[in-house]
Amino acid sequence: MNATHDPMRLPNGPGAAAILSAGTGSGALGVFALASDASPVVRHAFTIWPPSGDLSGVTLAAIVVWLVAWFGLSRLWTARDVGLVRVNVAAFAMLIVGLLLTFPPFMDLLQGK
Repeated sequence: MNATHDPMRLPNGPGAAAILSAGTGSGALGVFALASDASPVVRHAFTIWPPSGDLSGVTLAAIVVWLVAWFGLSRLWTARDVGLVRVNVAAFAMLIVGLLLTFPPFMDLLQGK
């Protein structure tokens, strides 16, 4: 980072926090969906609204993870510049994990069904 302070330049930390927290929420959605599909106990715990079944709790929990990650990272990185390449790669990897773990054939393959 440059030693001189430029008041016109904004740090990229808040944007990076939004990107990484979105990836974190996506990954959490996949993990929660897999856990709910694999375990009747977890499925029952995630059932908040019976007409929608465990999907109501899975999505709510993923949204909470996303919001907590966004809040924490944005507070941590408010005035910082962070490596966007690493943040983007990590967020994209978690997005892919989330997509794969919500894809029924892949979930069935992992569970041996």
